[in-house]
Amino acid sequence: MKKVTMDDVLNKDIMELIIPGDKVAHVQVDNPLEHALLVLVKTGYSAIPVLDPSYKLRGVVSKTLILDSIFGMERIEFEKLSEHKVWEVMNDTPPVLKTNESFLDAIKLSIDHTFLCVEDQYGAYQGILTRSALLKYLNHYLRDNKNKESACLES
Repeated sequence: MKKVTMDDVLNKDIMELIIPGDKVAHVQVDNPLEHALLVLVKTGYSAIPVLDPSYKLRGVVSKTLILDSIFGMERIEFEKLSEHKVWEVMNDTPPVLKTNESFLDAIKLSIDHTFLCVEDQYGAYQGILTRSALLKYLNHYLRDNKNKESACLES
């Protein structure tokens, strides 16, 4: 069995860790906020990618962004949920990782984000890479090396 080195980890192909775009909950830029909030609540996610009609990444929308947009001075303005569109409240500069970027690039970006949107070199949306997928892979490597070191020390 080949020993996995730190170089192997740092050079890991991130495409092996992403959730493909067709399996990721998302909304369209022109969807009403009501629809986006329903998707977020039903899936249990706090944020999801926003795509245009050609399935190109345009941003990320979150429960917080939607709720902030309907809080008035004296009441929650629920009617805004059906009156406004996702593009009006979304974050249009989401964390994006290119498919040719390294595992280390992904780790650095994921420090401040629970997931990264992944695009190929042409800007086509590929899916997301979650912080938990990165940590699981790293944890697996660290545990294996710890067990191997313990075995070496005991022999």
